[in-house]
Amino acid sequence: MFGIFQQSSLRIEIAASETAIRDSLIRPAQFRQWLQPQQFSAGLPETLTQGLTFTSHLGPIKVQHLVDRVEGNCLRLLLSEGVDGFHEWYWGNGWVQSRLEGISVLPLNLAQTLNLLRLRAYLSQGQTT
Repeated sequence: MFGIFQQSSLRIEIAASETAIRDSLIRPAQFRQWLQPQQFSAGLPETLTQGLTFTSHLGPIKVQHLVDRVEGNCLRLLLSEGVDGFHEWYWGNGWVQSRLEGISVLPLNLAQTLNLLRLRAYLSQGQTT
């Protein structure tokens, strides 16, 4: 993979329950909303499950995701193509933490920060279904 090794861990407070945060991260119908304009593979199940592989696109950038782990308060995705590495999410009542490590030409910390802010805005507007 061409790029530089990057790592970032961010944690923010979110005025939402652990369940609302979890659903926003593991239910494609919800994460498609707050991660716009990213596009995701068609035909995703209602909930992410271990072993599932899917693709996201942001313009010409394609990232392959393999769901490595899904637990009550943890999601780990192995990434390839546009980013070679992993993305871990941890959450609880009122907080979410994102840890991202990988090789990429993309500014991963900037993308991670924007995504956390989008998640917080989405949950604060009560748009979960």
